[in-house]
Amino acid sequence: MLYSRTPDDLRQRRLIVAGITTALLLIAVVTYAVLVHQGHHAPSPSRPETQSDSVEPAPVEEATRATRLPALRPTSDPESFARQVAEALFAWDTATLVGRDDHIEQLIRLGDPTGESTVGLLADLGNYLPTRDAWVELTKYATRQWLSLDTVSIPTKWAEAQAQAGDALLPGTTAYTIHGTRHRTGVWAGEPVSSEHAVAFTVFIVCGPSYPKCHLLRISELDNPLD
Repeated sequence: MLYSRTPDDLRQRRLIVAGITTALLLIAVVTYAVLVHQGHHAPSPSRPETQSDSVEPAPVEEATRATRLPALRPTSDPESFARQVAEALFAWDTATLVGRDDHIEQLIRLGDPTGESTVGLLADLGNYLPTRDAWVELTKYATRQWLSLDTVSIPTKWAEAQAQAGDALLPGTTAYTIHGTRHRTGVWAGEPVSSEHAVAFTVFIVCGPSYPKCHLLRISELDNPLD
């Protein structure tokens, strides 16, 4: 005989079975309650908890933003060339996809074919354009700049400078002093802002008969032109 069949044994066995059944029922009820509670508080798949409630600005249409600078027109006319250089030197827009280095490259392409003045010209351009860090900062305000020309003329002291340089200057080397107004616009605290500032500088170039087209040699310090 494997199990006792006395009345006391049968009652004890029934109580054990009833206790196990009650415990299983309680576990089932608790599990169901936990699952329902989590279901009410779980994040919706369409709105993750990490999603921000703030409204982000609409993206700028890339098709409306310039991606390259227009090529400067080669010319053998010294004054026309000086005007082109002056305008290109001050014309930039941080709201476009054109960067600071693109402006430097545009003007370096016009530089001395021998390369002798390239290092100096790079330093000159660096003094006119914002630094890389400043450029990044200016993009936050969509800053744009350009130059309106007032006068473009050969400095009165250029003949004296040529005489002092002697044979160190190639034939066709000349200088033009530019006076103009630098314009800047941008956006500050959601409102358009602008400023104007008078500027003066001298560009040193070389044209014919040394070269069929004009080339940029150096640029004076801003607001310290050759008179």
